[in-house]
Amino acid sequence: MPDDAPARLAGALSALGLSLPDDRQRLLLGHLALLARWNATHNLTAVRDPAEMLVQHCFDCLAVIAPLRDAARAGRDHLADGAVVLDVGSGGALPGAVLAICAPGVQVHCVDAVAKKAAFARQLRAELGLSNLHAHHARLWPDRPPEPALRDLPPVTLAVSRAFGTLAEFIRLSLPLMAEQGAWAAMKGVLPEPELRELPEGVNLSAAITLAVPQMDARRHLLLLQRRSAPALA
Repeated sequence: MPDDAPARLAGALSALGLSLPDDRQRLLLGHLALLARWNATHNLTAVRDPAEMLVQHCFDCLAVIAPLRDAARAGRDHLADGAVVLDVGSGGALPGAVLAICAPGVQVHCVDAVAKKAAFARQLRAELGLSNLHAHHARLWPDRPPEPALRDLPPVTLAVSRAFGTLAEFIRLSLPLMAEQGAWAAMKGVLPEPELRELPEGVNLSAAITLAVPQMDARRHLLLLQRRSAPALA
């Protein structure tokens, strides 16, 4: 990691209105350091410069923390203690590991069909001592029971995705694992209007939140979705 990474991280947290203890900030940097090491041989992400990883991966994922906790915009605090989060197609455990570090009372399950990516999340849990981060090497299917690696998964209260397929694919693949009042959170760049017109029947957009990612010029959005038939959120 760059020498100024701790200071840049502290500045990003301040800009996002987040308060995170020093030990948790060190875990965020530890995640990126391990990702950079693995990426040299395992090709987990196209971003190879550690300084760029800090912004494009860490800060980008940190930008969703406050919106997910904001009951006024999100319908409820999706990162409350006891929540079960499914990171679909987690890649470098993003955003899963960031959520697990920032919300230690949440159980985060990273699922990826690529063995080396699930192995990375497993190693990350071991090296950083993240007992609330779980890695699963499995493929999600919209029309068949969950694979054995996922059959003991508790009902998912929030499914998240970042750079994973279309909204319809994300929802259909995760739906068999969702709790009755479960919600979806998709990290996107430009607002994907065509995808929003193709949502599965019975699912609607509950919020489209523009994200301001520190030190990033690109447009970013967080889309929150839920079942139309779900009981009203508190």
